Amino acid sequence: MTSLPTIREAKSNEAEALTGLAIRSKAYWGYSQSFMQSCRDELTVSDRSLNSTDLHYYVAERELGLLGYYAIEKLNDRVFELEALFVEPDFIGKGVGKALIDHAKNLVRRLGGNKLIIQGDPNAEAFYRAAGGKPNGTRESASIAGRSLPLFEIDLASDDVA
Repeated sequence: MTSLPTIREAKSNEAEALTGLAIRSKAYWGYSQSFMQSCRDELTVSDRSLNSTDLHYYVAERELGLLGYYAIEKLNDRVFELEALFVEPDFIGKGVGKALIDHAKNLVRRLGGNKLIIQGDPNAEAFYRAAGGKPNGTRESASIAGRSLPLFEIDLASDDVA
């Protein structure tokens, strides 16, 4: 990618576009149709969640449209969780995800947080490790019974400022 995308707060009318982006991004990893159907509810962005005061949604865009998005949730005064981070398949590996995770880390710092918790897809493990994530156990998938997903933690007090 030749230039960084613009990152802005998601608009209240973008739920459908973000849902489609999340589904395309997840499907990029070759999951079956039945797996994708099981994940559909978890990947759906609702108007209500976009307008929630507990969640912060940001999108990456260029002239051609949305390239990706992330959402964070404040768990307490110092701890936030990355609820979502998805990139359009054509832009995976081209710096969009890095721009989004760097923006998320800086946002958490601005909001007074010092820790970012991430439940990641196993295919994104290298990405989250490169972003400073330290493995911190697993959590059962909300979509697929018996499937464990890796947890990561980024200590923003010691993490280099992006």
